[in-house]
Amino acid sequence: MNKSEYFEEWSKLHGGAEIKGIVSAWLTISYLLCRPLLLLKISPNFLTFSALFFAAGYLYKIQSIWAIVLLTLTLALDGIDGTLAILRGKVSRFGAVLDAVIDRAVESLWIYGLFLLGAPWQILTLIWLVSFIQEYMRARAGGLGESGIGIVTVSERPVRASIIFIALVFYHLDLNLISQMATFWAALQLASAIQLFISLRLRLQQSPR
Repeated sequence: MNKSEYFEEWSKLHGGAEIKGIVSAWLTISYLLCRPLLLLKISPNFLTFSALFFAAGYLYKIQSIWAIVLLTLTLALDGIDGTLAILRGKVSRFGAVLDAVIDRAVESLWIYGLFLLGAPWQILTLIWLVSFIQEYMRARAGGLGESGIGIVTVSERPVRASIIFIALVFYHLDLNLISQMATFWAALQLASAIQLFISLRLRLQQSPR
């Protein structure tokens, strides 16, 4: 399967979502990373569970430079498990549910890691709650036949990981900006949820009942 065919199949699986901008870039990276894995005959679900394993490692090594490496690996696995499923023709509804559940667990570990570094629990709780609501809106809209995956907000998963990445770099440079980065993430997450809510409301109002 070439990249164009992969893009077409991904779009079909996500309600005809348009592939452009950050979505196109992310899918291209995932496609290139998956090509070597096709030869190893690795299960997509194995990659999904591996993301949780690396996220646990990130939490265990949160005060080490290895946390940055493990965070990056976790994010990479989040993209390539679905890509591998498409390329190997093993897309399943169970795999989609498993991926969504593991994603939420991974993000919870990411957030808890910031708490261990000194970020206020009130701000982190707000981030967790709003991000959960945002992803629930996507899932509920999907249940109504409207795909929210094509709506790119200001705080998608790669952006969230990037904020944590920068916070960890600051931490290892002895710059105490963990709380400031958490506050920035919270503001961005609120804006993201509002953006998704407005976009979905317009789409659902315009779509036939």
